[in-house]
Amino acid sequence: MKQVFIHTEFIKLDSLLKFAGAVETGGEAKEVILAGKVSVNGAPCLMRGKKCRAGDEVSFGGATYRLICE
Repeated sequence: MKQVFIHTEFIKLDSLLKFAGAVETGGEAKEVILAGKVSVNGAPCLMRGKKCRAGDEVSFGGATYRLICE
């Protein structure tokens, strides 16, 4: 599990995928989210604007990212 440190209350799912380096572009993030390839806290998520907060776990491409707020 990879830890992703954020300095805000939340980060949107598509931005998180870019910030964590899971995808290269926002367009790619949109595609994988809408294709159902991303899950948040174990449930598939099709909302690219989903607000992810500290403690949430996002899974994509065989990797899991846990959000930590600093």
